[in-house]
Amino acid sequence: MRRLFRACCGVALIAAATLASAQTPSDAERLKTAKSLSFDKKHAQARALWLEIKKAGGPDAELAAMWVARSSDGLGEHDRALQEYTEYLSRRPADADLAEEARTSRVRLATKLYEAGKRQHLPIVKDALTDKSKTVRYYAAFQLASLGAEVGQPAVPVLKRIIAEEKDDDLVERAKLRLLKVDPDALAPVVAGRATTPSPRPSARPSSVPPAVRTGNFLRLHIFERGRSEPKVQINVPIALADLAFKSLPDEAKRDLRRKGYDADNFWEHLKRLGPMEILEIVGDDGERIKIWIE
Repeated sequence: MRRLFRACCGVALIAAATLASAQTPSDAERLKTAKSLSFDKKHAQARALWLEIKKAGGPDAELAAMWVARSSDGLGEHDRALQEYTEYLSRRPADADLAEEARTSRVRLATKLYEAGKRQHLPIVKDALTDKSKTVRYYAAFQLASLGAEVGQPAVPVLKRIIAEEKDDDLVERAKLRLLKVDPDALAPVVAGRATTPSPRPSARPSSVPPAVRTGNFLRLHIFERGRSEPKVQINVPIALADLAFKSLPDEAKRDLRRKGYDADNFWEHLKRLGPMEILEIVGDDGERIKIWIE
C-alpha cells in the first residue's frame, strides 16, 4: 500500500511539473507578444492582450496595468488613459520609475483635457506641484504656466525655485520663459534694492531723446494674426533676458524676418544698438504682423 501511495504521489508530482512547464512558456510568450505589439505601436491589439494579462493576475498584472494605460494613451484616448494611470497608481506600484512616469503622464493628460474644455481636471496639475518627485513638480509647473497668466499663478514659486537652484542652463531658461508668460514683471532687474517697473508704452514716433542718454528696461514683442487687433503672442522681457525672447520666436516669424532682410539669429544685437524707441513692425506674407519695441 505504501509503495502504491508513493507511486501515485510521484505520478502527481510529475504531472504537476509537466503542467507548470507547459503553462510557463505560454505566459512568457503572451507577455513577449504584448511587449512586441506595444513597441510596434499597435496599441489596440497590445491593449487587448495587456488586459488579458492584467485580469489573469499574477506577477505580471501590475506591469500590465501600466501598459494598458500606455496603450490607451497611444490611441489618443485621453480620458480613459487618465483613469487607467490613476488605477495603476492605486495599486501602489513597487517600481518607482514607472510610478513617476504615471504621475507625469496624468499631469500631461489633465493639461490636454483642460485645454479641450474639461476644466475639472485642473486640480491634478495643481496637486502635482507638491509631488515628492522633483521631475513631476517641475513638469507640472511648466504645464500649468503654459495655460496662461491667470491659471498659471500657482506655478510661480516652483518656477522661481528652478531658476534659483538648478544648474542646467536649458532647464533654467525654460523656467524663465514660462515665468515670463505667467508674470511678465517677475524677472525685472533690481536697481538700488527695488525692482524696476516698465514705463508707459511709447508712441509710434521715434523717441527724440538720443539712445545714448536713455536705456530701456523692457523689450516688448507682439505677434498679431491677420485682421486681428489683439496680439496672438505677447512677450514682455527684461532687457537682460531679451535674447531668450528671440530664441523663443516661432520658426514662421523667423522666416518672415529673413524675407525682410533681417538675420533673425543675431537680431537682438542689432536692436540693442538702436536704443529705446519704436523699432520695427513687420507684416508677413500671410498678413501676420510682428511688432517690436523697447521701453
